[in-house]
Amino acid sequence: MTVVVKYCKLLLFLLVGFLIAAYVFHETVVKGKSCTSKAKLHGKTVIVTGSNTGIGKTMNLESGSSQVVFMQLDLASLKSVRSFAENFLKTEPRLDILINNAGLFNFGRTEDGFGMTFGVNHLGHFLLTNLLLDRLKECGPSRVVNVSSGAHNWGRVDFDCLNTHKTLRTGTSFVDGQRVYADSKLCNVLFTYELAKRLKGTKVTCYSLHPGVVRTDIIRNASPTFQLVALNGLRFFMKTPLQGSQTTLHCALHEGIEHLSGRHFSNCTARDVLAKAKDPVTAKKLWEISERFCDL
Repeated sequence: MTVVVKYCKLLLFLLVGFLIAAYVFHETVVKGKSCTSKAKLHGKTVIVTGSNTGIGKTMNLESGSSQVVFMQLDLASLKSVRSFAENFLKTEPRLDILINNAGLFNFGRTEDGFGMTFGVNHLGHFLLTNLLLDRLKECGPSRVVNVSSGAHNWGRVDFDCLNTHKTLRTGTSFVDGQRVYADSKLCNVLFTYELAKRLKGTKVTCYSLHPGVVRTDIIRNASPTFQLVALNGLRFFMKTPLQGSQTTLHCALHEGIEHLSGRHFSNCTARDVLAKAKDPVTAKKLWEISERFCDL
């Protein structure tokens, strides 16, 4: 009996310890920090792409604003991007913050023949930002926030593949899809790095960020089995969209980070990136090929 009691006590002790450790992990690592900015946006205008779902939708809902306007924008169509920018510039006199939030994980091609993931995650946002830069400069101090991912660490930019096939990789397996997603997120970080250099001397600053692993429908085009495992089996390790929006809000609103323009953020903190994510030659080359693809 004594042995059994001791054994039960040990199991109880281990269970309590595990639950405490799991709670601490979730609160500090999964949930992460919250944006502490008290900035008010009265009289200012913010664009959030991809605001029909996920993080973007949550930020609109949490803003509490009664002046949220939804405008049609298909980042898989350069014509749509140009039309959106034209309509916005005609109807809105200000632009204070541009949040390039939309993203997907998908095969296929855009309307203009580019790889879908590359076209939406990078190229559409590249064009949109450039079309709106003059308005951002007029309204400075203003900001551009590019939602990237920690997956950029595993990405690469294959310019030969881009020039030949208008996509980052040509494979069609699920693993290839993950790699293309990582590649596109590296493009986001490199774009931010180069944009910051080109914005020196203006009152526009820019930042890229990793929002965390967030429970959204970004993988809605993946297989039902993968979605089931990722969104339910791994739920404990994923942020809610509200938690996942905090670093985006930090980059958009936090006071005193202007000197960090071009930097990458995670968990509301500026982070160092790998050499490939701030390589000036690669960043400039990506900018130039993106300009050519967009006919800028």
